[in-house]
Amino acid sequence: MRLYSWNVNGLRAILKKGSLQDFIESNSPDILCLQETKAKQGQAEIDFSEYEEIWNSADRAGYSGTAIFTKIKPLSVIYDFPQEIEEKVDGWNDQFGDARQEGRVLTAEFDDFFLINVYVPNEKHDLGRLKYRELVWDRALLAYMCELDKQKPVLVCGDFNVAHEEIDLARPKQNEGNAGFTKEGRQGMTNYLNSGFIDTWRSLHPGEQQYSWWSYRGGARAKNIGWRIDYFLASERLKERIVAAEICDEVTGSDHCPILLELK
Repeated sequence: MRLYSWNVNGLRAILKKGSLQDFIESNSPDILCLQETKAKQGQAEIDFSEYEEIWNSADRAGYSGTAIFTKIKPLSVIYDFPQEIEEKVDGWNDQFGDARQEGRVLTAEFDDFFLINVYVPNEKHDLGRLKYRELVWDRALLAYMCELDKQKPVLVCGDFNVAHEEIDLARPKQNEGNAGFTKEGRQGMTNYLNSGFIDTWRSLHPGEQQYSWWSYRGGARAKNIGWRIDYFLASERLKERIVAAEICDEVTGSDHCPILLELK
């Protein structure tokens, strides 16, 4: 089974380029998780007849959003965080806002695992969303992952908007404390990994440097000045089923590239 995750930075834009069509034709994913779709179902001209489409779009037009295209019919679909998870997190409905309005979480249940597709909020350049990220979002996602993991193994994929360790970005010293490389955001990732989940790519590629996102500024992609901020996390008991985990950095069309997880 081949699963891919890709922040497309605007589904309509990437379709206009032909990048998504080419990618699906070349790779034929069993399941494809998209983030930052910036569209509602029906706004983009899509004709992928092999796939069932599942959408969770933001209330705000042209913003955020997640989608899953799958050849395998899910047993159930869960949109956003369940209310009981939100109720566990202090400050969920305070001034920081609500993920339900932004289409950031979409879960499909399959026979032997849950698949959570996430577009994690970034902390903003002025770190104005750092507290929301640290005190609300990361706590809610971890609680949700652990709750589902009690029922069956869990995969979590998407744009986490954090480089976990210095090896995960080209210029760690210059970016220390900046959005995407704050100690709080990095600790959030550590908390996931300390709670029975593995970073699938890093587990197979220890010591390697490869990136999944590049700024549009300064020719960063051509110079490979990038960040690894897109992940597949998996329940530890899925480790023996992992055949491959790859970063498809040859694929263009977005400021992110797709990532692959292949399971037995």
